[in-house]
Amino acid sequence: MIERRLKVGSRGSKLAIVQTHLVLKQLQKFFPNLVFELKIIKTTGDKFQNEDFSKIEGKGLFTKEIEEHLLRGEIDIAVHSLKDLPTELPDGLTIGAFIQRENPEDVLVAKSNKFFIELPTGAKIGTSSLRRKVQLLQIRPDLNIVPLRGNVTTRLQKLFNSDLDAIIVARAGLERLGLQYAITEIFSPEVIIPAVGQGAIAIEIRKDNEFAKEVLEGINDVETEYAVRAERAFLRELGGGCHNPIAAYAIILDYEIFIEGMIASADGQQFFRGSTFGLAIEPEKVGQKLAREILSLGAKSVLTV
Repeated sequence: MIERRLKVGSRGSKLAIVQTHLVLKQLQKFFPNLVFELKIIKTTGDKFQNEDFSKIEGKGLFTKEIEEHLLRGEIDIAVHSLKDLPTELPDGLTIGAFIQRENPEDVLVAKSNKFFIELPTGAKIGTSSLRRKVQLLQIRPDLNIVPLRGNVTTRLQKLFNSDLDAIIVARAGLERLGLQYAITEIFSPEVIIPAVGQGAIAIEIRKDNEFAKEVLEGINDVETEYAVRAERAFLRELGGGCHNPIAAYAIILDYEIFIEGMIASADGQQFFRGSTFGLAIEPEKVGQKLAREILSLGAKSVLTV
């Protein structure tokens, strides 16, 4: 019998490895005799964890080097946090599957265990995300939002070893690392709209790799796929760069998609938010529709390249 192998590429962070093993666990259910080879690849984003990513040139800070390995045939599939994956993929590559999305919300981790509304006036909140910052300030303009970089565990350490009152991070990351006990409060998407693709894991492949396509068919979660396709279409239609706070979250309701999104100026002074419905079988059209509706409200003026 010829042994079939699948070479898998991943970043080396603890969260990335956990996510990759979630994918491999599902694949092994369908292909128990398939042998997996894991290759750890260091990306630009890994090299500059403490930098302001908006000031680093280029797209795909956490994906570019992995995609280069894919294109050279050194790996067969690449496992990504979907929110790290640019909406435009390199020629020759495509997303082969999305596993079932986990909780997409943002969460508060507070040193005092106080809820968001209970934090004192001027409380210092750490976050790496402009998207989170502008939405938090829409609710409480009194807060002092400060930059916070590093991986999930590094951010938690910085919270308890600094004068920060709280931090905001993604729920899925904490839960996948077994750190859900640290969560003080969960922000519903109605309060803080998540990042495009937050909580979703995507598996990228070469378009001409028929074996990888066949292997991934069994684990693709269609509901996740259609929801994130709508979100990514919203982002693509806006054409915003990394300097723009942009968010979108879609859910499937029977035969329809409901999507909510926002875009703001970097300082949050101009803030645009909207929502719409559409057919679930047309996710790109639904995302594009919402983007055009928000742009028609005047959001085009805040877009930066």
